[in-house]
Amino acid sequence: MTNPAITPTETALVDKVRKLLAMAEGTSNPNEADAFSRKAAELIAEHRISPEQLHASGPGEMAVDEIELGRGAYVRGRLALLQAIAEGHGCRVVFQARTAGTVAYVAGFRTDLDSVGMLYHSLHMQASSRMAAERRSTAAATQQFRRSFLFGYADEIRTMLAQTVQEATDRLHPSSAALPALRARERRVEEFARQQFGSVVAARRAKSATPTGFLAGRRAAIAADLGRKRIIGLPALGRGA
Repeated sequence: MTNPAITPTETALVDKVRKLLAMAEGTSNPNEADAFSRKAAELIAEHRISPEQLHASGPGEMAVDEIELGRGAYVRGRLALLQAIAEGHGCRVVFQARTAGTVAYVAGFRTDLDSVGMLYHSLHMQASSRMAAERRSTAAATQQFRRSFLFGYADEIRTMLAQTVQEATDRLHPSSAALPALRARERRVEEFARQQFGSVVAARRAKSATPTGFLAGRRAAIAADLGRKRIIGLPALGRGA
């Protein structure tokens, strides 16, 4: 049954994203696959849609998703990556350290949360695969490089998504009704996050990253696959051993 809250334009955009992801997965040419997946990611960020489908209850529903960040040396790097993606989709993130591991809470519109979850798990697996291949002279040096790599990776993803959102905003005419609608949407998310999270304490500043690992992570992010399904199944790093 068609959701009356979904407009024909939104339906067409979702279909286009699906086709782009299918083309990225189906082609044997890596350059074509990257072009298709990047275009899909641009549409997701620009139009705030889910690449799989808009939520049945419509874009007006707001919620909080929980995402496990695990334990060990890479937790803050994972958090940085999640925050970068969430900010690019107009969502807010807080986290809580538990005995079993750290959990992040992401607040926003349901359709944005779907996109955040998909991109985070995809990009984290890609980063983990690259990090797992890195070895240094000692276990401590290897861990330090990998940790710095993840921070650099997250920083570049933040830049890429922010640029996509800015370019989309710049294309809007100053008199467009979409501009005040975007501002109102941001205010709704801010108010919802305050209601859900209450008083939040600032976290202790993360340890500095090494330049070599940080730059390597940024380079890897530039070449990242932003949507291809073939990455599912790659191993993720564990506790930072």
